[in-house]
Formats: sequence, structure tokens, C-alpha cells
Amino acid sequence: MEYAAILMFVVVCLVLLLGYPVALSLAGTALLFAGAGMALDVFDPAFLTALPSRLYGVVNNQTLLAVPLFVFMGAMLERSKIAENLLNAMSLLFGRFHGGLGISVILVGALLAASTGIVGATVVTMGLLSLPTMLKRGYSPAFSSGIICATGTLGQIIPPSIALVLLGDVLSNAYQKAQLDMGIFSPETVSVGDLFAGAVVPGLILVGFYILYCLVLAVVKPDIMPRLEAEDIEKLTQNQSVPALMLSALVPPLLLMVAVLGSILLGFATPTEAAGVGAMGATLLALAQKKLTLENLRAVMQSTTKITAMVFLILIGASLFSLVFRGFGGEELVHGFFQQMPGGVVGATLIVMLVIFLLGFILDFIEITFVVVPIVAPVLLAMGLDPIWLGIMIAINLQTSFLTPPFGFALFYLRGVAAKSVRTADIYRGVIPFIAMQLVLLIALAIWPELVTWLPELMYK
Repeated sequence: MEYAAILMFVVVCLVLLLGYPVALSLAGTALLFAGAGMALDVFDPAFLTALPSRLYGVVNNQTLLAVPLFVFMGAMLERSKIAENLLNAMSLLFGRFHGGLGISVILVGALLAASTGIVGATVVTMGLLSLPTMLKRGYSPAFSSGIICATGTLGQIIPPSIALVLLGDVLSNAYQKAQLDMGIFSPETVSVGDLFAGAVVPGLILVGFYILYCLVLAVVKPDIMPRLEAEDIEKLTQNQSVPALMLSALVPPLLLMVAVLGSILLGFATPTEAAGVGAMGATLLALAQKKLTLENLRAVMQSTTKITAMVFLILIGASLFSLVFRGFGGEELVHGFFQQMPGGVVGATLIVMLVIFLLGFILDFIEITFVVVPIVAPVLLAMGLDPIWLGIMIAINLQTSFLTPPFGFALFYLRGVAAKSVRTADIYRGVIPFIAMQLVLLIALAIWPELVTWLPELMYK
């Protein structure tokens, strides 16, 4: 039964491919293997007695309280038509130039991705809002599809991101465990705020890459990225002055994002406290837009409850899975595998990144964060990797995986809301340049890790 832990991991992936719920697949597979292991006397049932204390730790975790608050903020901004107003304002600002609408979609998508943090929600929202508009104004279906999918996945990396909140909590535990295993009994800590600070520069670089690509394409192929016509501009202004429209659409959401992210980065608030500010700010924005109706509030609360329940149910299933995995000696097996791997820490990191990339085809970031990262992160961190750098690399790696044909989640989400005139081949072809840009960023971060670690060191040390 030496490889029972690896077999358990393979079985849970097969069960997930059959379409069973993630949380139940993790817990069910773990209990099945634990029962078989106890029957064969190769699994110590004492491992399962640690489950209640683990679940109490999950419930008592103040960091994870930020998850429902950030989800509430994103859902409220989505229901209050903030994204639609922003897109109109940005279109007025840039639409007079070739590629201006594309740049507007990038900036609005980045802001929306930061506020929702959920890839599916951002891609679907931007697909419904901007794809018909781009196609109507003569933009190429491939470019339109690619830019919407790419900006939708920015929620993985641009703070405040739910993915980084969950990664930060898991990496904090993994980092402390790695240091204790190395005999460091006063371990350093890594926080969600550290990850937020580390993600700022890579996130801005990625948005800059997208905008640069837009500008280059506008010069090389202006016919696939036409300017707005005079009647389009008149329709967008709706008898308002352009400065007034820009002010009312741009300033409130930007102030909200600056307040949330700035309070975390400057140390005025924890991520949980800042999430509370964001949730209240989004509610006040909805009130100002006259969108805070009972129907909208009910829809926002239902959406928040569903997503939060999903996250914590997966976390419970992952906790049980990791206990049984450890009981079968899985951690020692993984540690030994990495230690014997040629190439040392570089080889181990490449293998982990490749595995996470492939798992991104069948698992969402929540499952990978709760199941895979706790297994591999302690070993990599014990080899000397910086936890903030590792967290950002994992986030961008998953972002790339969600874009990659034919299994990328973002492609499926857009296919579900795109018009029939947009072929699946158009969507696949459109995302390829953005995948290339993300791979360039990953390579740049591997060569210059200071792009990630510079800001956290400057702000917190």
C-alpha cells in the first residue's frame, strides 16, 4: 500500500471527471480509502480524530471571513450596473481611436475582475455586456472573444482577489509547517496582504501587455478594430455632457477599489476589515444608482450564500482528503519524490507548475488551492522558495490554464453566452496571443522574482 496516497489522488480526479460534486468527491474518496485502509490494517484511524479540530480552525479563521464579504461586494457591483456604466464611460474616452473599445473592455474587465474575483462571473458579465457591442461595431469575433476571456481571468491575480485570499491562508499554514520541519521554532509569517502587494506589479504588467497588444493590432490591422461613429457617441452620452458622465461612472467604483486595496496595502486594515468596507461601499453605490431594490438585494445575498457555502464545503472535503492522504504517507512520498528529482528546486518547481496547469483543466482554483497546494507547498518552501513568489506564480499559472484550449474554463463560460455567429474556433484562436503574454510574464517572474517580492518588502519590511 506504499502508493495508496497517489492512487487516491488519481481516483478523485477520475470521480471529478464523471461529474460528481467536488466537495463530495473529495470527502467520499477519502472515506472510502480510509475504510479500506483500516480493513487492511494499513491506515491508522487516529488521523481521522484530528478532523473536528481542523473544522473548528476553518470556522474560527478570521482571514476566510473576507471571502463572503468580497463575494457580496462583487455581486452588488454586478447587480447595480456599475460595469455597464463604466464600459459606456470608457468607450466615450477611448472609442474615438482604433482599438479604443478594446482598451475600454480591458480596463473595465480588470476592475470588474478585481471586484468579483470569480472567473465565471466576470467572463459571463463581460460577455453579455461587451461582446454584442464589439461585434455590432465591427470588431473581429476572434479578438473580441480573446480579450473578454483574458480580462475575465484577471480576477485570479488582480487584488483584492478571492483566489489570493484563499491562497494566502493556505500558504501561511504551509510556510509555518515548512519552517517547523526545518527546525525554525519562531517561524516567519506570510499574510493575504503580502500576496496582495506581491500581485500588484505582475497584475499591472499583464494589463499593460493587453493594452499594448491592442495598440499594436490597431496600427497593423485597423479594419478589425474600428472607431466609434458619431451616432454611437451620441447614443452613449444620452443628452449628458461627457465630463459629467465620466465623473459619475468612473470616480465612485475607482474610489471604492482604492479604499479597499489601499487600506490593506498601507496597513490600515486587515483583508477582512477591508472586505467589510468594500461590501458596505458597494451597497452605498447601488443605493446611489437607485439599484438597491429588494429583488437585487435578495439576488446578491443568495449568490453570496451559494458561493460561500461552496467554498467552505470544498474546504471541509479537502481537509478530510488531506488527513487521509497524510495517513497513507502521501506527504513523505511527495517529499521523497521532489528530493530525488534532477534539477533540484528548479526541477521540482517546474513539475509542480506543470501539474497545476494540467489540473486547471478539470479543477477550479478553489479545489487546487485546498487540495494540491497544501501537499506540494511545504516541500517547495522548505527548499527555499519565497512564499509570496510561489503564490503569485500559482495564481498566474492557473489563470493561463483557465484560458488554454480546449478545456479552459473561461472558454466554456464565454461559449455559453456568446452568439451563435461566434464560432468556437474564433474563441480558441482569439485567446492564443493572451496565453503567450501570460507565459512571457511567468518566465519574467521566474527570471526576476523581485517583480513580485519588491513591493511587499518595501511596504512591510
